[in-house]
Amino acid sequence: MPLESEGEKETRSWLEKAGEDLRTAEILYKAKPPVLAHVMFHCQQAVEKTLKAFLTQREIPFRKTHNLREIGDQCLSVDPSLRELVEASIPLSDYAWEYRYPGEDEEPTRKEAQQAIAIAKKVYRIIAKKLPSAKRK
Repeated sequence: MPLESEGEKETRSWLEKAGEDLRTAEILYKAKPPVLAHVMFHCQQAVEKTLKAFLTQREIPFRKTHNLREIGDQCLSVDPSLRELVEASIPLSDYAWEYRYPGEDEEPTRKEAQQAIAIAKKVYRIIAKKLPSAKRK
């Protein structure tokens, strides 16, 4: 097996971190009682890191941002077939900060958490298939 390039290592690292966030979200969802605010945060993080893996693999620089629209638009510039996926993930942007600080009145519902997990899993699954370096471990 040929040695992995630095770009491949970085891509794989982003995807591994995204997978950790996704697993964390699922664990927190199944906790008794579930920790729904943190589920939402980790779903946003999983999507963000997955999209950044996609950009890294294509050597497209990106800003340090949690804005999934901005990151998603960069992904769409090279792969317009991702439009539906990116559009579905954009609402998760707010979960990078929402529910993370004292003073928030409402917690997310179980249904909202289920939806966020479903979106994050779909983004991860579809993007991972598009990353050749992700298949090597």
